Amino acid sequence: MKIKEIGNLLDAVCLTGESHLDSEVISACCSDMMSDVLAYVKDQGVLITGLINPQVIRTANMMDMICIVFVRGKKPTEEMVELAEECGIAVMCTEKRAFEASGILYAAGLSRSAEGKHV
Repeated sequence: MKIKEIGNLLDAVCLTGESHLDSEVISACCSDMMSDVLAYVKDQGVLITGLINPQVIRTANMMDMICIVFVRGKKPTEEMVELAEECGIAVMCTEKRAFEASGILYAAGLSRSAEGKHV
């Protein structure tokens, strides 16, 4: 699935990373705990979260994620958007809750791992 399709499915606004909208992703994860993302997440291209702090961008970058979707209408700071831009990470915001966003993406074909194991 292309990142722009994720944006369309979630009625999301893209804040940065427009040049990455045609990039393909095959998996996603959802967490507000970056320690869990670091400990348990592998091969995910998209992070769905409601946590707003620069550590989200740093964690996604360390895990080679290429897209972050902030849910529940949360908006990252300008500093976070600039950091994401430097890291080459697309950032989107949606009004949908994490559960709903995850369900929509799962139903559309995203899995929780690159091996195709579904949640």
